[in-house]
Amino acid sequence: MHFRLKAVLAGLGVCVAGACMAIGAQQAPATAPVEQAKPTISVTAKLVNLPVVVRDKKGALVENLTKADFALSVDGHPETIRYFDKDNNLPLTLGLLVDTSGSVRSALEAERMASEDFLDQMVTARDQAFIIQFAHEADLLEDLTSSQQKLRAALDRIGTTYSEDQNRQGSGNDQGYGRYGHHGGYHGGGTMLYDAIYLASNQLMQKQQGRKALVVLTDGEDRGSMETLASAVAAAQRAETVVYAIYFKGEQHAYGGHGGYGGFGGRRGGYPGGGENHVDGKKVLEQITGETGGRMFEVSGKETFATIYTQIAEELRSQYRLGYVPDAATGAEGFHKVELTTPKDKKLMVQTRDGYYSGGP
Repeated sequence: MHFRLKAVLAGLGVCVAGACMAIGAQQAPATAPVEQAKPTISVTAKLVNLPVVVRDKKGALVENLTKADFALSVDGHPETIRYFDKDNNLPLTLGLLVDTSGSVRSALEAERMASEDFLDQMVTARDQAFIIQFAHEADLLEDLTSSQQKLRAALDRIGTTYSEDQNRQGSGNDQGYGRYGHHGGYHGGGTMLYDAIYLASNQLMQKQQGRKALVVLTDGEDRGSMETLASAVAAAQRAETVVYAIYFKGEQHAYGGHGGYGGFGGRRGGYPGGGENHVDGKKVLEQITGETGGRMFEVSGKETFATIYTQIAEELRSQYRLGYVPDAATGAEGFHKVELTTPKDKKLMVQTRDGYYSGGP
């Protein structure tokens, strides 16, 4: 949610202390000066929003905190929290991104069933969701909608190829979606994890307001993306979108994504996906979720898709929303590091994005 604050600065003709007195002593005007219109300057500042989840040392959600319980610093300098609320009443925009590459296809049926229950639970008439599948290309199976019927139909199509989906929909598909290449996106060979996150954030989430979250089911390996890990994370940051990841350790490959961990990830740069070196997909997902304020979950015997979705739903309902207005320094173009703490109880674990971007991409 963006708020625009407009400050009109008048009276710029007021003299700096002592300056006018000195000038007046040297040269007094013969006649009274003509009063000139005072210039005005319009200053627009964007309220930076931080979705926040807090847990105690046992991992239980803490939902009774106030603004006074938090301390915010940006780029190492203390800042004033201007806005504070529980944002569970705000509309939710939810994106489901499903890896359909060979390494995770064995999990698709269980994931599909759990996803249907999750979307039924989370998406009300005021909310909206979309579904993307990605492998060698990123397919938008369903655009932003509040229709449970459309979302279920899209879930049924997960795992189909673009041509198969066209055949099932018929040649008269008028919904305006298909491969993300049709929306200015990319398509190639491999598993386009970074492209899917980038495009979901940049093209679908960027213009939305309220609560925004992506849930990504994947093994964390990228092969073939034109975007990097750094640019995918930056797109989510700019769109103020929290990313949750459901890590499924499927069939492992001898090659992995690029622009990832071990010196090329984060904001230090990174190459597009498709490199030769193996990348730890779990660590990649930990980085993506950690930097955007989400969490990574790993599917196991105890942690099923259903139990993981339950935890994600609980977090989305328990978020605080903090906001502050950057000054000239913290509003300058580029990335700004955020640190949010609870000084009164240092044992609490604060979960939020680690920064924000100002200015253009």
